[in-house]
Amino acid sequence: MPDVSPTKWHLAHTTWFFETFILKKWMPGYQPEIPQYAFLFNSYYNAAGDMHRRDLRGLISRPTVAEALRYRASVDSNIDNLLSGADETLFREIEPVLTLGIHHEQQHQELLITDIKHVFAQNPLYPVFRERKIDTLPANVLPMEFIEFEETISEIGHDNSGFSYDNEGPGHRALIPAFSLANRPVTNGEYLEFIDAGGYTRPEFWLSLGWMTVNEQRWQAPLYWTKREGAWWNFTLSGFRPVDKNEPVTHVSYFEADAYANWAGARLPTEFEWERAAADLPIEGNFVEREIFHPQPGIVRMRGEAPRLLHQMFGDVWEWTRSAYSPYPGYRAAPGALGEYNGKFMCNQYVLRGGSCATSRTHIRKTYRNFFPPEKRWQFTGIRLARDLS
Repeated sequence: MPDVSPTKWHLAHTTWFFETFILKKWMPGYQPEIPQYAFLFNSYYNAAGDMHRRDLRGLISRPTVAEALRYRASVDSNIDNLLSGADETLFREIEPVLTLGIHHEQQHQELLITDIKHVFAQNPLYPVFRERKIDTLPANVLPMEFIEFEETISEIGHDNSGFSYDNEGPGHRALIPAFSLANRPVTNGEYLEFIDAGGYTRPEFWLSLGWMTVNEQRWQAPLYWTKREGAWWNFTLSGFRPVDKNEPVTHVSYFEADAYANWAGARLPTEFEWERAAADLPIEGNFVEREIFHPQPGIVRMRGEAPRLLHQMFGDVWEWTRSAYSPYPGYRAAPGALGEYNGKFMCNQYVLRGGSCATSRTHIRKTYRNFFPPEKRWQFTGIRLARDLS
């Protein structure tokens, strides 16, 4: 699949980022050991030069993994030497790009998990990435309820305290009409009801482009689901196993999320509704640090724990919103290649919020705007419903 890159490419690309945007600019006399790497490991930064075709990355047999690791070690060593000898003025100049590079690497660490899963899923042996004990006790999943929010004017976007991507600003105020938001994500069991009701065969629930995609791709269920002897199974990074009805449904496209919401008599939330609802919540959840690599059923609060109205807002699954990925008022992309990081993708994509089981806890924020085209399914993407309040 064109979106999936080999593991060694991710390693070399994140290395290329530091070499291109730091060493070539600030280390006097720096010369790349292998200039052709600039072509192989550029991703989409047109201002940084030509690049290898994305859909052909899987055909790159050289450099080897060992050579990619040597490249990484060499660039790391040069970065260390540069920073060690930098005075305060130079360090302050380098620091924003260095910080961006570290966060960029965290994004690729998440892509490593999802890309490995996609590659393994093409293998009929269904390789296991990480063994995990499968719970045999049924989970006590909360019934779905809708929490009401009054109309308000909210502050949206990052407040410039700490790191954020440029697409999280400028901060601005937005009028958010009254709405209600589901207290948890949609589960596999609930999504199975949509499938059993003929959801993939009923055009009235689908956007026109979504209906065309369903028929062209012959979708019948979320990505990685397979029906065997009348029962649904799915591939996970812990192997092939029956679909757990209590887990949040994942690997669904925007088209599927929107169609399910229509079938359920609801809709997807806007990103502003989501951000308003999450404003006072702690950033806790099933993140990649737990190394489960799969969404988990919602946990009913324990005795003595303060009641919480909204569950699993962070971690487990990225939640599709109905908001098109577009610039906030006053947004301007930065000049040069780094200005291509987010701004040039503000077309034909939708915003997702909250992070997933493959996201680092230290990477996510309440203002974080992930974005993907509406047909993409290989990320851990899920559904939370919303409704209008008349």
